[in-house]
Parts: sequence; C-alpha cells; structure tokens
Amino acid sequence: MGIQKRLVGSYLIVICLTVLILEIILIFSVRYYYFHNIEQTLMNQAELSASFYQQYFDEEDLEEQSGRLLKGFTSYSNAQVQVINSAGQLLQDSNGMQGDTNLKDYIDIQAAIEGQPGSWRGKDPATGEVILAVSYPLLNQSSTVGEVRFITSLTETINTVNQITILLIGAGLLVIGVVTLPGLFLSWTITRSIKDLKQAADRMTGGNFNIRVQKRYNDELGSLADTFNMMASQISKSEQLKNDFIASVSHELRTPLTSIKGWVITMKAGGAGNLSLFHEGLDIIEAESDRLTHMVDELLDFSKLDNGRITIQPASVDVAGLLKHICRQLTPRATRQGVRLEMSIEENLPVIQADGNRLKQVMINLIDNSLKFTHAPGHILISARTDSGKVIVAVTDTGPGIAAADLDHVRQKFYKADQQAAGSGLGLAIAEQIIKLHHGELRISSTLGKGTMVEIDLPMNSGAILTIS
Repeated sequence: MGIQKRLVGSYLIVICLTVLILEIILIFSVRYYYFHNIEQTLMNQAELSASFYQQYFDEEDLEEQSGRLLKGFTSYSNAQVQVINSAGQLLQDSNGMQGDTNLKDYIDIQAAIEGQPGSWRGKDPATGEVILAVSYPLLNQSSTVGEVRFITSLTETINTVNQITILLIGAGLLVIGVVTLPGLFLSWTITRSIKDLKQAADRMTGGNFNIRVQKRYNDELGSLADTFNMMASQISKSEQLKNDFIASVSHELRTPLTSIKGWVITMKAGGAGNLSLFHEGLDIIEAESDRLTHMVDELLDFSKLDNGRITIQPASVDVAGLLKHICRQLTPRATRQGVRLEMSIEENLPVIQADGNRLKQVMINLIDNSLKFTHAPGHILISARTDSGKVIVAVTDTGPGIAAADLDHVRQKFYKADQQAAGSGLGLAIAEQIIKLHHGELRISSTLGKGTMVEIDLPMNSGAILTIS
C-alpha cells in the first residue's frame, strides 16, 4: 500500500471513529432529553393528582369518587388519565376504556401498588403505537387504595428524535466529507514531493547525475529536495573530477612510459656503441621510473586515506633540521629552473612529536607545487616559527596565484585548477589529511598574479592518538 493510501486511510479511520463517537453521544443525549422530559412531566402531573386526592378525598371511597377524581385529574394534563384501584382494576379512563379491564400486569401499575411511582414504555395493545405510562399511588392514611395513571403517545416524539438523528448523521457525513478533502490534498502534496524524489533517485541510479528535484514547499520535504539537489551536484562534480582524474593520470602515466619505451628502443638500436647516449638513456629511465613510483605512492596513499587505513608513527622530530634537509634536497632543481629557494627559521625551534616521513612528504609536495608554478626569476620562501603552542611552517611563492573560485576546491581530491598541469590532483588532499592526523591545520591563501602561501599549524605537545584504522 502506498504512502498516500496509508495516510488517507489512517486519516479517515481517525475522523470516522471520532465522528461516530460524537454521533452516538449526541443521539443518545437527544433521546434521553426528549423521553426523560416527557416522563418527568407526566410524573409531576401524576404526583400533583395524588396530592389532590390525598388533600380532598382522603376519607372518600375511591370507587364512588372515581368519576369526580377523573375530571379533576384531567384538568392538569392533556394526556390520557386512568384511575385504578389497589387490585389493578381500571375504574375510570379519560378515553372511555371499559371499567372491567385489569392492568395489574404492567410494571408501572405493580410499582404503584407497592407504593412507589412507576413508569413503562411500550406498544399500546389496542393501537400498536408506542406509549409512555406513568403510575402514582393514591394513599389513604398511608395505605395504597389505588393508582392514578397518565399515558401519552410517543409517536411525535419518536418522529422528532428520528429527524434530529437523521440531521446529526447527515452533519457527521458532511463533516467527514469536508475533512476528507483537505486530507486528500495534504497527502497529495506530501506524496507528490516524495514521488519527485523517487523519480530523481531512479534516474540517478541510471547514471543521470544532472537531474534536479523541484522544491515545491518550504518544509521538511523542501529541505530534503535541497539536500538531494546538493548531493546530486556534488556527485556530478565528483564524477567530473573522476573523469578528469582518469584522463590526467592516463596522460601522466603515458608520458613517462612513452619516454622509457623510446629510450629503450634508442639504446637497443645504438646505445651499446655510444656510452654517453647509453648513460643518458639510463638516467632518463631512472628519472621517469621515480616519477611513476611517486605517482603510484600518491595513489596508494589516497587509497589508504579513503579507506581510513593510513597510519602515523609519531616520534621526536627536529622541524628545523627536517626543513633544512628538504631545502638542500630541492635546491638543485630550483636552481635549474632559475628560482631562488630560501629559508627563514626561528631560532631554538622546539622538537615536536610527529611522523617525520609523513611531514617530509607534505613539505616536498608543497614545495614541489610551488616549483611547478613559479617561473624564473621567482622566489620561494620556507619559514618556520612558534606561536601559541604551535609550530607554524609556511611555504610562500611568487607564482601566478590561485583564483578565488578555485581556492576553496584545490584541497579536494582529483581537483586541478589547471587541467593541463602535471600531477594527479591528490597531493594537497593527502597533505591536508596527514596534517589533520597530526591534529594540525593546513591553510591556503593566494592573490592572483602575486603568489600563494600555504601554512601548516603543528601542535608542539600532541598527546592524541595519531592513527586511523
């Protein structure tokens, strides 16, 4: 059963039960009101008649005075009046019923004979209509000598009650109908949004990540539609990044492989007779192999980060010594490119607890990025200082800078602001994750046309666990 059917069904069940309960209460209340009022009116008239008898005919014989009593009793009511003796024998009847009738079988007569007021409702044996009879004892010196009985037809009352009942039932059905329409509309508005989301999800399952859901209302489902559209946008962007990454990696792999294969062919053809050519070929093959190894290492690191399996091995690290070693290692490359590589390290820089190899990987990645984009006569500065219990390491270059639109995305995996640039687009993403595992922070600031600065905050006393598993 669909959501709309369940919503409407449960809604109708609640409304119908509520209306049914109210209808039952109202109908019983109306019936009680009408019948009780009539019974109470007749009882008051019978009591008044009994009081009249006791006051004026207390010493008189009931049978002899029954005619006079009947005339007095009928003056109080338009109902049928009967005078009955203590044996239940009818003495007088305002409708002319014969006086030899015995009414002792009626429960109201039985109650009156025992000295208590009584009432009875049922069908008149003569006419078949529903009547209400009320009997009251006639007392002579505290003993019951007879009864006065008031009888009225309930036909009009029943008709009135039935008409009111029909009106109440009609009103209840109208209420159900009126309430059901908004319920149907409300369920339709809910299920329509859900159907939109389901259709969009089905199309996304089929590979269409450009689908968007229309936001119909500013409610929870509207927020869900916004979230869905944002998710679709992120998936679409990730899909594009993945495709760009595959194209980039394919290009990056093809270039060194082509170079290696070319030099192998060259060396086979004439390398044995030309020692300098042979050595040059080996040097290029070695360099391209190192390049491939670096790329594979990046992919392996990314795989570990993506699966939460990268491990940090903390130890005492001399940050100043580490930076100097890296600077010496990369200075020849900077010199070849005509770029000045300098250092500015605060004196007495403290030793921190960190993974030296991972920090070296991060710093080489950052400096390598600067060397890629900084052209002669450019300048790259590696600096380190302490501030508020942290060691802050910065790499500042005079390269072309990063556009503001790209600055928020350069740390995303596979993202490359320049798709033609070398690299896999994973370096900064891996570097940021490594710094986070050290409970530090990596920040990037850049001015287009002036250069870029990457800062790393490393806590001096990190007592936290530096492993993700």
